[in-house]
Amino acid sequence: MKKIEKAVLLSALLFPGSGHVFLKCYRVGTALIITALVASYFLIYGVIHQALVLADKIIYGEIQPDLSTILALVSHQSTSAEFQSVNTATMVLLVVWLVGLVDVYRVGRNQYRRAITEH
Repeated sequence: MKKIEKAVLLSALLFPGSGHVFLKCYRVGTALIITALVASYFLIYGVIHQALVLADKIIYGEIQPDLSTILALVSHQSTSAEFQSVNTATMVLLVVWLVGLVDVYRVGRNQYRRAITEH
């Protein structure tokens, strides 16, 4: 397996920026990793917060513990303004992942071409 293929697989399957680190592009890799970690933090925090709010409503009897009621409430919450940070974090994470994937392919291809012309 070529180095470029390994880098693309690392970025696609492991975490954005890991392929850059594998190709020794530490600055770009670190920037992608930090951005993805921050977006992941806000995504996970928002989802857990919404789940805890929903669990409290079930515990205090405000809503019935029935699947259709919970699904309706979750779909209503996902369109509310307070869930906007989760949507934004999701979009940032997806964009960072795609940009990292395309860029690691570009960087790997350039390194491969340079290695061929040097030999």
